[in-house]
Amino acid sequence: MRILVSGASVAGPVLAYWLTRHGFSVTVVERAPALRRTGGHAVDLFRPAMNISEKMGVLPRIEEQATGTNRMTVYREGARRPVRADLSKIFSAASDRHVEIMRDDLSETYYDATRDDVEYIFGDSITAISPDGEVRFEEAAPRRFDLVVGADGLHSNVRRHVFGDESRFSAFTGAYFGVLTLPNISDLDGELLIHVGVGRTAGMYGARHLGEARALFLFRSERELDCHHHDVPRHKELLRGAFAGMHAHVDRWLDELDRTPAFYFDSITQLRMDTWSRGRVTLVGDAGYCPGPAVGGSTTLAVVGAYVLAGELARAGGDHERAFPAYERVMAEHVRGSRAVALSAAKTLIPTSRLGVQGLAQGARLISALPAGPSRALLRLTTKSARLYNSMTVDDYRPSAGHATVPAEDVLRPR
Repeated sequence: MRILVSGASVAGPVLAYWLTRHGFSVTVVERAPALRRTGGHAVDLFRPAMNISEKMGVLPRIEEQATGTNRMTVYREGARRPVRADLSKIFSAASDRHVEIMRDDLSETYYDATRDDVEYIFGDSITAISPDGEVRFEEAAPRRFDLVVGADGLHSNVRRHVFGDESRFSAFTGAYFGVLTLPNISDLDGELLIHVGVGRTAGMYGARHLGEARALFLFRSERELDCHHHDVPRHKELLRGAFAGMHAHVDRWLDELDRTPAFYFDSITQLRMDTWSRGRVTLVGDAGYCPGPAVGGSTTLAVVGAYVLAGELARAGGDHERAFPAYERVMAEHVRGSRAVALSAAKTLIPTSRLGVQGLAQGARLISALPAGPSRALLRLTTKSARLYNSMTVDDYRPSAGHATVPAEDVLRPR
């Protein structure tokens, strides 16, 4: 059975890995001319995604590439003294199994785990999908597949072809974010430097294996701004306007906008679809249920979704009319929970009041100052994300004999 996956970032390679282990023939098409190394920001893998990665045999490499960020210094706009916090304690309190890794590193790790078993086509894109499975491409000749999966992100090309314009499903959360790559001008080693004000937050961090750093910007907007997601000059203009005069640190970061080798900007938008499947086509990860970039744990959700989709297809013997509804039933609660988490996280990370600014800084300091047990209890009481990701479980979809590469014991349940 031949399956086409569009997108080679995170969900695509994870899905391809498990589909091949279940005996399917997989082709992945990616618009970029090579595996993307775009200076992406750090992402979090929580327990379920860590367990799936362990089952794939790639967890040691993921842990080796962890950013190593373990301290945080918070500057509150208008306050004289910064607040310092122990990030490693906050992370361990939030989740008993967690790693922070650069998105590009994670994508490359999953790709390397599949490159010998999966056909990858780079530098091409889907232009049409017929109900009987014929797919047309910008460059390659038409080909027929039994199933097509869109794993191509928030602005999914597959979703547009099959379900219609993105505006029908997107819900603006009232915020934007940007990421730029820059030299480690603050000489950060294992530290996150963050500035928080009412309606805006900016931070800079380095990864222990990178000679460069990332600056992350989040800001609120009462309305959607007039800009296309490919209009980079407009994006840089908006960032400069949103963060003007915040702090000398932030001004220095913004000065790198015209020199940065990699820059990303987008709205923090949720996708809200009643179904992610139509005919022979389904969606996975941000393409189908993005909870909100930078705030919603979408990377963990994408890894879990890819694993579940492959497992349900195997369980149904490749019958998509049974597998797709089963996949959606399994993921529905996780998706609804992630949406709520994203909205809550955005309110915390981009405070709407001076009290919120104070609460973010003092809360981080309190949790990092407490012993491990009380800090974990406090964080679980005050954040939805810790409860959601620590309670997320899925079945153990055992690959067929001859394809399994690691023991098939259930590693997806809490230990």
